[in-house]
Amino acid sequence: MEKRMPGLTIRQGTEADIPPILCFIKELAEYEHMSDQVTADETLLRDSLFLRKMAEVIIGELDGQPVAFALYFYNFSTFLGKPGLYLEDLFVKPAYRNRGIGKRMIAYLARRAVEQGCGRMEWSCLDWNAPSIAFYRETLHAQAMEEWTTYRLTGETLQAQAAAGNDG
Repeated sequence: MEKRMPGLTIRQGTEADIPPILCFIKELAEYEHMSDQVTADETLLRDSLFLRKMAEVIIGELDGQPVAFALYFYNFSTFLGKPGLYLEDLFVKPAYRNRGIGKRMIAYLARRAVEQGCGRMEWSCLDWNAPSIAFYRETLHAQAMEEWTTYRLTGETLQAQAAAGNDG
């Protein structure tokens, strides 16, 4: 646990946090205009986060109330020969922004990455999200990886590629 500003606690999420985690996910999806893409539910989160441990969550609480969350997992850099920490999502409730909570959440995860021997910490940001981009560049001094393009397979295309591997 971390306490660096009055009333702020950052801690690892637990199974008891599944309902607020799902609420954070839905609020983030609404903010990103992607609510129609949310298929997560409490059962899936319990299975993925706490039974199979595919990712981890931290919760930011202000005076005991959950006001922020971040979901992350470890990947691997072949060039560095080390793991990396990938921040999938970071969300601070709008009423609590500009108080340093996001910065503290990032610092917590950066310490976690260093403790785990990670060679880097990475995340993605939507191109239109100017407030977050400014925060990442100006406050965190993070480097944009503009020469990289993210590709994705989901749904039917993922299933089709999985099936294509069965042809011999």
